[in-house]
Amino acid sequence: MASTRNNGKQSTRDQILYTLKTTNQAKVDDLADAVDVSPVTVRHHLNTLQADGLIEMTSVRRKVGRPYYLYSLSEKGHEIFPRKYVRLTNRLLDEMKDTLSPEMLSTVFNGIAQKIISEHEGKFEHLPFDERLAYLTTILREEGFIVEWEQEEDEYTLVEYSCPYYSVGDQHTEICGLDKDLMISILQIPVEQTACILHGDETCQFTFSPEANKTA
Repeated sequence: MASTRNNGKQSTRDQILYTLKTTNQAKVDDLADAVDVSPVTVRHHLNTLQADGLIEMTSVRRKVGRPYYLYSLSEKGHEIFPRKYVRLTNRLLDEMKDTLSPEMLSTVFNGIAQKIISEHEGKFEHLPFDERLAYLTTILREEGFIVEWEQEEDEYTLVEYSCPYYSVGDQHTEICGLDKDLMISILQIPVEQTACILHGDETCQFTFSPEANKTA
């Protein structure tokens, strides 16, 4: 992670908040690297920020070893930053809803997902399933998701610990399906969503099985 530039006026606390705003979620070591202080100093500030209600902590389980922790801004933390871009986006989507039919609006959102896919055309179609899954997680991370996956026998579960569309999707749920469209297009199998942050769940979760390709 690139270091956060310090203009001499930002305190370490402010730099941590700014880093969390721009990266969505981060581990202690990532924050220490970005702010250029020790992990011990970062933990001290995180404890204070958490006590002030400005950040939240999420435990992420590993397949092997102890879980690690991701830190993100709370709703109160987001409120200290200007959010006019969210207001503008919501107004644009409101106008689209007033102008377009539900079918056309769905086509627009599907087109966004397909445009992302077209940028990667020819790079994943020939890959075996596990490599396509790895390619998918890379794309999702590039789009701003914190994502991990796990396998139990023939079924896979993909977990998104953050949603870059949250501030907009809270009012316009149509945008919520972009990530699922990406999954279906890249994995080339049906995908079922079993949990959603916008519906009050702690994470977004999706299940799928490569065996679905063999049932047609």
